Amino acid sequence: MPDLACDIVIVGGGNAALCSALAARESGLDVIVLERAPLDERGGNSRFTAGAMRVVYRGIDDLVALMPDLSPDERRNTDFGVYTTEQYFDDMARVTQDRADPDLTELLVTRSFDTLAWMRSKGVRFAPMHGRQAFKVDGRFKFWGGLTVEAWGGGPGLIEALYGAAAKNGVRVVYGARTVHLRRDDDGIAGVEVRIAGRTTTVAAKSVVLACGGFEANTEWRTRYLGPGWELAKVRGSRFNTGDGLRMALDIGAMPWGNWSGCHAVGWDMNAPPFGDLAVGDNFQKHSYPFGIMVNAAGQRFVDEGADFRNYTYAKYGRVILNQPGQFAWQVFDGKVLKLLRDEYRIRQVTKKTAATIEELATKLDGVDAASFVRTVGDYNAAVMTDVPFNPTVKDGRGTKGLAVPKSNWANVLDTPPFEAFGVGCGITFTFGGVRIDNDTRVIDLDGAPIPGLFAAGEMVGGLFYFNYPGGTGLTSGAVFGRIAGTTAAAYAKAAGR
Repeated sequence: MPDLACDIVIVGGGNAALCSALAARESGLDVIVLERAPLDERGGNSRFTAGAMRVVYRGIDDLVALMPDLSPDERRNTDFGVYTTEQYFDDMARVTQDRADPDLTELLVTRSFDTLAWMRSKGVRFAPMHGRQAFKVDGRFKFWGGLTVEAWGGGPGLIEALYGAAAKNGVRVVYGARTVHLRRDDDGIAGVEVRIAGRTTTVAAKSVVLACGGFEANTEWRTRYLGPGWELAKVRGSRFNTGDGLRMALDIGAMPWGNWSGCHAVGWDMNAPPFGDLAVGDNFQKHSYPFGIMVNAAGQRFVDEGADFRNYTYAKYGRVILNQPGQFAWQVFDGKVLKLLRDEYRIRQVTKKTAATIEELATKLDGVDAASFVRTVGDYNAAVMTDVPFNPTVKDGRGTKGLAVPKSNWANVLDTPPFEAFGVGCGITFTFGGVRIDNDTRVIDLDGAPIPGLFAAGEMVGGLFYFNYPGGTGLTSGAVFGRIAGTTAAAYAKAAGR
């Protein structure tokens, strides 16, 4: 294949990469996107998501600006509430234990609404997350946990919309293109080397945006950086996110930054395939655990299932499950709450056991100490604060008393058949460690100076998430910093003039 040339190269093919490409094209410069995946697997991790995007909004008028398709009935019958900048800042600080970079967090929060509005202008449509983020209370849907907006059609719909916008705006996309090296001379980045159809070629460029994900699909790197046992985790998303962008950046002196031993990992069906399945998408996840209990192989509870809304705990509980004996757990529910379980519990590809009694269920939970499980349920039932009303839309304080592992909210006695249990393991979504960037998304080197012509966005960014993250922030972060990266990469390319 002959060498290529353009003004700006975008390495990656997901939400962050496409937002970078669309922003860069606004300058009128020539943009090439190098997507490692083939056409039928394009879209990175973004394609495997539910499409949730955490965004600041002051009320219904802001939401209508993002979602003009909202019907009068939806507006009347839904309590959307508000999600303020202060709430977003508080959520980021709380779940990351006050470690999130303050400058990057401010950009993420304050530009979230404008970025989604910009995406809307490019043809991305949004919808309210009724199916996963709202419950009906007194005849009206009520949203909870600060997460209201999703891309129309979820992750697949988001990717289709972004690629449609890229085509409409003249962005060139090359598939099956694995970028292997950054070309750098004394003046800065001069392009990339890439493998396409088994041949190595170069793409000359004035600036490069790295937006090609973390290292979650790299077994060796997971074990090296996250620790022993992580080679056993399932990968929720793309098999192509093996850390290529990080390796290339570090090879030329980029500063590693952030929580390199941390990641987003969730409860994931124990029999899911090793990598994400596009036909199933994110439905191997099992996120209704706040309404039941989780037990390990010893038949014991090991985590506070009701510590907070699932939006603020699910991304860290995968690690907790991985640390259990055998790296698995069972989520257990009774008949009272089955109607509250998310749609993902009803897919055909699910590891599920059903029984008429707890004693019968105990015999069906593969790998679990049955007698201990029955005792655990008995102790739990006796500890539930039944005098406190149950309310799934707020942290209701309906907890337990006297247990070594408490449940803080949404505790219900397990006493109503049928009893259902779902087997889960650990599914890793993305890694938190990345490269250091400044507020213009310029990649910073080991001496603290920007590497001329190199920018980063999406999972490549270090310093934003530590230990955990608020649900729906990943796509928003990718879009916000992707847009900034595309704009600043274009400005740099124009100024460079080489």
